[in-house]
Amino acid sequence: MGNTGADNAQERQATGIVLAAGAGTRLGLGPKALLPYRGRPLVEAIAARMLDGGCREVVVVLGAGAPDVAATAGLDRYRVIVNQDWRTGMGGSFLLGHQAADPGDHLLVALVDQPGLTPATVQRLLARHRPRRITAAAYRRPDSLGEGSNAELRRGHPLLIDASLRDAVCATVSGDAGARRFLQAHPELVDEVDCSDQSTGEDVDTPDQLGLLS
Repeated sequence: MGNTGADNAQERQATGIVLAAGAGTRLGLGPKALLPYRGRPLVEAIAARMLDGGCREVVVVLGAGAPDVAATAGLDRYRVIVNQDWRTGMGGSFLLGHQAADPGDHLLVALVDQPGLTPATVQRLLARHRPRRITAAAYRRPDSLGEGSNAELRRGHPLLIDASLRDAVCATVSGDAGARRFLQAHPELVDEVDCSDQSTGEDVDTPDQLGLLS
């Protein structure tokens, strides 16, 4: 007999979506996509790790300062699109990434301001994903209650959305929420994968988090 529908779903490839449209207002250093990280603009490093980790293609969604980002970062290997309405929040960038991706692919969504992302994290999420579900990286962060393996596991990014759920997730996206509303409404569909051995999963949001870029 041939492959089952579940087998086909599991064999689908993933398109990586890097949400990189924000202006970095809280940080005050310009678009986060251009933050320097190990000699490269941060957006370039994040996109490379998505591709190196096993994504078939990577879509980079720019917004604030898009011409400067496109001229400065080496993004030739990726599909680059611009969210002209980036001020309305991350949700619009999420939807543009969804529209640009092959409709048969799963979506692996990452944030540009998460320098701890590694190819190994991407590989792990792709390997652990189950059909018709959402697979999320989770981390035991230093500020969690408890220590070591007793610390609280917190869901973060990247987030792998099954191809069969893309439309349902997008129907809940607006403003700066991204997939959050869908995740809150359907916790039974979310598998958390511990990636604490790779990073803390923190974002660079404030000046005191700039050390994450070292």
